[in-house]
Amino acid sequence: MGRRKGGNKNSAPGGGQKGSSSNGLLDAATRMSIAGGEEVDEVMEERTESSNLDDPAESLALIGSDKTSADYYFDSYSHFGIHEEMLKDVVRTKTYQNVIYQNTFLFKNKVVLDVGAGTGILSLFCAKAGAKHVYAIECSLMADMAKEIVQANGFSNVVTVLKGKVEEIELPVTHVDVIISEWMGYFLLFENMLNTVLYARDKWLINDGIVLPDKASLFLTAIEDAEYKEDKIEFWNNVYGFDMSCIKKQAMMEPLVDTVDQNQIVTNCQLLKTMDISKMAPGDASFTAPFKLVAQRNDYIHALVAYFDVSFTKCHKMMGFSTGPRSKATHWKQTVLYLEDVLTICEGEALVGSMTVEPNKKNPRDIEIMLKYSLNGQRCQVSRTQHYKMR
Repeated sequence: MGRRKGGNKNSAPGGGQKGSSSNGLLDAATRMSIAGGEEVDEVMEERTESSNLDDPAESLALIGSDKTSADYYFDSYSHFGIHEEMLKDVVRTKTYQNVIYQNTFLFKNKVVLDVGAGTGILSLFCAKAGAKHVYAIECSLMADMAKEIVQANGFSNVVTVLKGKVEEIELPVTHVDVIISEWMGYFLLFENMLNTVLYARDKWLINDGIVLPDKASLFLTAIEDAEYKEDKIEFWNNVYGFDMSCIKKQAMMEPLVDTVDQNQIVTNCQLLKTMDISKMAPGDASFTAPFKLVAQRNDYIHALVAYFDVSFTKCHKMMGFSTGPRSKATHWKQTVLYLEDVLTICEGEALVGSMTVEPNKKNPRDIEIMLKYSLNGQRCQVSRTQHYKMR
């Protein structure tokens, strides 16, 4: 899976933008409010001149210091940088905070399960909202830090951090009232953490219990992106005078994660799939969905762009957020799938097709995407199938 300049997972939310790409509004297809719309207090921490590695013994105790990238998935979440990025994503974190604090009736005296707890921030929100007890499951080495964080904030009697895989761990209780998780990956489904949430739901959630968030929707649109496609894809045709076009095919197959300027959007935004996390089966995350993208102006189409919205419908007033190009930027950005063809499309003409999404058979945390599309326009006629791999 590729990322644009500055768009790696350790950059600040919204990094790697090519232009002004967000105006703070949710996409028109999404009728929800970013929870509470509160202003976020920014706290500047005092910096000191001393190094955090002054004590050699401390340097040996750094989280994950004995690990490499070989154990990619869980070990990647052992490093504080990725948690810093997620916590600083105020759209993400503030929405969860407002969902919990403004709907304490969902948590008061309830047993809560936090799946993939990370630093334990959601567990702390729940504890502060009056939860009877919170079980925070985290498989990475960050679980050790989460225990310290819980203790440092005086919630050890309410929050229990359990280190291990959800599928292998045993809870001290047989049932929970609420499951909360921030499981969404790039393209919504990358890293396949959704199945872990569904496993926990089926094993521990009471019959009338709730899952937060409980709805997630994937959308598709089309963009003009000549400049960046030239830089990212066509670059391989002539590299300092040498033909490296054999890499071009591989580059085309890797979706790119970055923030898209809303002015690049050429068509409508099409809903591909809505998932009801409280009811769906694990296999429902694999699907084929048709689409019809109608041009809103005469332009060229170089890529399709996918993004997602999540909703918390059990709140007193529905809350949620969008990761779309017309919304405030998040660390998820958007997912760009470049087309082999440059499509010349006229206003009112439709790019039609289907998208098939399924986990990779060897590594289910990776995603296989098959895109079929056709355009029968005045100035362009094309029909093609393309395959992509998110890894």
